[in-house]
Amino acid sequence: MTWADFYLICFVVGFGFSLLSLLAGSSHWHPHLPHLGGHGALPGGHGGPMRGAGQASAGKSAAGGASVSPFNFATLTAFLAWFGGAGYLLSRYSSVWMLVAMALALLAGLMGSTIVFLFLAKVLTSSEEAMDPADYEMVGVLGRTSLPIREGGTGEIIYSQAGTRRTCGARSEDGSAIAKGVEIIVTRYDKGIAYVRKWEDMAGEQAGP
Repeated sequence: MTWADFYLICFVVGFGFSLLSLLAGSSHWHPHLPHLGGHGALPGGHGGPMRGAGQASAGKSAAGGASVSPFNFATLTAFLAWFGGAGYLLSRYSSVWMLVAMALALLAGLMGSTIVFLFLAKVLTSSEEAMDPADYEMVGVLGRTSLPIREGGTGEIIYSQAGTRRTCGARSEDGSAIAKGVEIIVTRYDKGIAYVRKWEDMAGEQAGP
């Protein structure tokens, strides 16, 4: 077996497995997407939404621990394909010394695997790609009434969630009227309607004896 044959086998194996993985839609080498920390921003300088501290801590831990290993199936097959392709071209169509050709082929393989690694680390695990249903949980979100809620009727609230200001139809949890601009907390969410209570009432109950 010549060096050209060796490089060609590496190229065929690396390229073949990469192509099969792509066609099959395999994602076994994808890392778990990180959990987005932070829920709806609180109005009036209050703390975070009324979530369990353990849930928030777990989310941060998951986000902080998520990473992409540089040694995975995708980077290995990319290395083999680039290494084999460059080595084959150098050994077949150039007159460089065998060790020089191998060094250049290794550099090409490292370059190919680095490109794939950066793609996985910067694109597939970016916060823009990650979506966690918990980040869009309505219960516990704080906001303000943008339209007054009349007694037994429906109004509108405005709040921040996942870095975006949003609005939602709202009703008072106990059926009482709530004026415009009052800070509220969502206690229940059903069929597109948020059921809310005044934040000062909730805070008063928590501060009670």
